[in-house]
Amino acid sequence: MSAYGPLLDALRGVRWPARRAVGNAPPGAHRSTQKGTAGEFTEYRLYRQGDDPRALDWRLLARSDRAFVRLSDDRALLSTWIVVDASASMAFPAEAAARSKFAQARLVAVGLAAIAHASSDPVGLLVVHAQGMQRVPPRTRRGTVQELARVLDGVGPGGSAPLAPLVAQLPVHARVVLLTDCLGDADALLRTVAAHTVAGAQVECVHVVADAELALPSGTFLVHDPEQPRDERVLSAAGRAAYRERFDNFRRDMRTRWRAAGAGYTEVRTGDDAARAARAVVMGTALSGAGQPTEGPKPPAPSSSVGR
Repeated sequence: MSAYGPLLDALRGVRWPARRAVGNAPPGAHRSTQKGTAGEFTEYRLYRQGDDPRALDWRLLARSDRAFVRLSDDRALLSTWIVVDASASMAFPAEAAARSKFAQARLVAVGLAAIAHASSDPVGLLVVHAQGMQRVPPRTRRGTVQELARVLDGVGPGGSAPLAPLVAQLPVHARVVLLTDCLGDADALLRTVAAHTVAGAQVECVHVVADAELALPSGTFLVHDPEQPRDERVLSAAGRAAYRERFDNFRRDMRTRWRAAGAGYTEVRTGDDAARAARAVVMGTALSGAGQPTEGPKPPAPSSSVGR
């Protein structure tokens, strides 16, 4: 965990409040949809047979000659699922000197897991990669964040496995955080997310974008789809402006559609500080410089130079 030490230190003390009341969960730190007689006072209700007499407001009874019970919002746990896209496109850029989309997603995922775990919420992990998926059920025990980090460190991006079928199997009374470049089964995933949010899930999309996707180098390049190797084309200087326009439209479309599905949305770039990125997800704010991410064609990834 030494590689994650500075990240975890920077996030110490950060808490992740639920965006809305939590239903159908054990007692915890978040406001619950259930009403009780402990916690933060919210309203009065007329006394009914079977109510605990200790919940009566005796002063109000003396003033009004009517028996009222003080109700409060109970507190509940919010299980958090961290879902990481480890498809082939997340390996971009492949250069050793640059942080890949998967490397950034891994850092932010560990940071978010630590924040959720610090609130005593159960935290689990789902990583989708070429060999299928790895799943760690939500846990609150000590060492959970370290375990999730070890699983992520042992995964290499590859393949093109869809996210939607696996996300559909996650419980709806949970927080689901998806770290992805949105270049896979985005349409199916958004339909799944919309159904989950209607059922009560709290969903966050962390859209990971590589700096190299935003600022292509000069020259002429052969570009290819890492998940469809036969799909390749030459990208010249003349096509660079058209590519950037399409990619900007794609990012705007993603932001609009994720929010329309009832989910939170944060664009995170590979050059962003991972701790700041995790804080932005928790606070629901945009990172400075992030684009105004609506569907355009899947952008190509630079692969190799064919001339300059």
